[in-house]
Amino acid sequence: MKFILGKKLGMTTLFDETKGALNVTMISCQENTVKLNRTLEKDGYLAVQLEIDKTSKKTVRKEFRIDKAVTIPGDRAGLASELEKYPLDGKVNVSLFEVGELVNIAGITKGKGFQGTVKRYGFAGGRKTHGGKHDLRKPGSIGATFPEHVVKGRRMAGRMGGANMTALNLTIVYVSQEEGLIGVRGAVPGVNGRVVKIMSVK
Repeated sequence: MKFILGKKLGMTTLFDETKGALNVTMISCQENTVKLNRTLEKDGYLAVQLEIDKTSKKTVRKEFRIDKAVTIPGDRAGLASELEKYPLDGKVNVSLFEVGELVNIAGITKGKGFQGTVKRYGFAGGRKTHGGKHDLRKPGSIGATFPEHVVKGRRMAGRMGGANMTALNLTIVYVSQEEGLIGVRGAVPGVNGRVVKIMSVK
C-alpha cells in the first residue's frame, strides 16, 4: 500500500493526445516524514503516521490504516511487513506513484454553513404560482400519519459540508518529482490549500 499527504492547489486543464482536454486537480506533495508506526501488539491495528509542514509554523500529522480493508483478523498478520517500508523518520515523496495509477483521496469537504433542504438535498421546492410564492423553498410536510412525530433521520435543513469524504478511483495523469506535484483526473474534496490524504487503491 502506498500513501502520502499533500496540499490541494486547485483545478486546471491538461491536454492528452488521445483523450483531449482533462479536468485535473493539482496536489502539492512535499516530502513527508514518518513519525509513528502502529503495531498489532501495541495498538491492536496497523497504521503509519506521516507529518507534513503546512506552513513555516504549523505541521500536520495524519494516520493511514494499513489493515482497514481487511475484514478477517487472521489476514492482518501478513500486512505487518508493510510497516517495514516506512521506517521511523523515513521520507516519503511522489516517486511512489506513477501516471495511470488509481488512487483514493480523502479530505474535508467545503463548509457551507446552515442550509435549507433545496440546497442541502436538492429538493424541488414548492410551486411558484397560484399563491405559492412564499412556499418556494419550504421543505413540505415533515410529519407522519403514524407514529405522530417526526421520524428520526428525516432530511431537513441543517449544517452542510465540513465532513470527511473520500473520492474513489481517481486516475493519476501527472507526476513531477522535481516540483513535488501530483495531478489527478477529477475533483478532490476540500478547499484549495487544505491537506488531503492520497492512498493507492488495493
